[in-house]
Amino acid sequence: MPNFSGIWTVTQQMQAKGASTWPATPGAPTIGTATAGTALCASVTFTAPGCTGAYPAGITGYRVISTPGCFTQTGASSPLVVTGLTAATSYTFKAQATNGNGYGALSAASNSITATLVTCATYTTAGSYSWVAPTGVTSVAVVAVGGGGGGNANWSTGGGGGLGYKNGYSVTPGSSYTVVVGAAGPAAGSGGGCSYFVSTAVVKGGGGGGSSSSTSTAGTFTGDGGGNGGSGSTGGGGAGGYSGNGGTSSAGAGGGGGAGGRFCTGSNYENAGGGGVGLFGQGANGAAGVVCGSPQSATYGKGGSGGSDSTQTGGAYGGGGGYSDVTNANYPGGRGAVRIVWAGGARGTPSFPSTNVGP
Repeated sequence: MPNFSGIWTVTQQMQAKGASTWPATPGAPTIGTATAGTALCASVTFTAPGCTGAYPAGITGYRVISTPGCFTQTGASSPLVVTGLTAATSYTFKAQATNGNGYGALSAASNSITATLVTCATYTTAGSYSWVAPTGVTSVAVVAVGGGGGGNANWSTGGGGGLGYKNGYSVTPGSSYTVVVGAAGPAAGSGGGCSYFVSTAVVKGGGGGGSSSSTSTAGTFTGDGGGNGGSGSTGGGGAGGYSGNGGTSSAGAGGGGGAGGRFCTGSNYENAGGGGVGLFGQGANGAAGVVCGSPQSATYGKGGSGGSDSTQTGGAYGGGGGYSDVTNANYPGGRGAVRIVWAGGARGTPSFPSTNVGP
């Protein structure tokens, strides 16, 4: 820089600017895209300004500021993640660059995002998955429901899937954990698939059985609590409950499980599916189907704890399938499911069967 002292003349100032030795802050970055995270945060992208300032030249960092709230994050490069946002609040963001002379102009505002906090993960499609523990999550509660067994027109209905839950299972943030969701037992008397988290020794809901004989077996469970599914015979078995077994084809459900379906009397039979069970903790029991007369119409098992009622297909999740002697048709069971819940935001520490495990 020229060895000027005192008050600079306009000419001296122009000379310094022309020689890039006049102190200046950077120009405004070009804002990119703001993307909401799942833990009350947002990732904000931007690109460097064309003007980096002068004397001393060179950008040394950036900051991103939210509107509203003025939540701020600093860092060396794009993107920057702004944390501490408020759930269900909409935010936009602006970026600034800095050098030895301070922060420069603000960028234009980003797109608007709404801050969210996710405290559960739900898997309801048959298959194998990897769940990654979010930042700050060290303990989870898990419920697993097995797929219901399929019905068979050779005098057999499917057994209900078991329900097991596990509380306070330790996890490491950023680590991956296996999730398996059992398939519904297809028609023609096939069993449902087992659902589990990490392994069947940690927590599982066993798949309901399917059979060509008169009675199909119920799905079992592993965990801190839960219930076996109901066995199928003259109606599909209900899914297991949170504190008791699912209903059989001749009984209702205990402990918030799905209820068993029943059959219609007469020269032909319409054997209904069993009720399913929900994933949000223990609620009311399902109601059992009843024997009906002529004209024949199936009377189906009702879902427990928010699970769906059956038709002749087993109810979700885990109801056993039925069959029709009238049409010689077979019906599949209800599909399995796994739900993982953790503390955060307004949700306290979750614990099945019914503490802080709702939607």
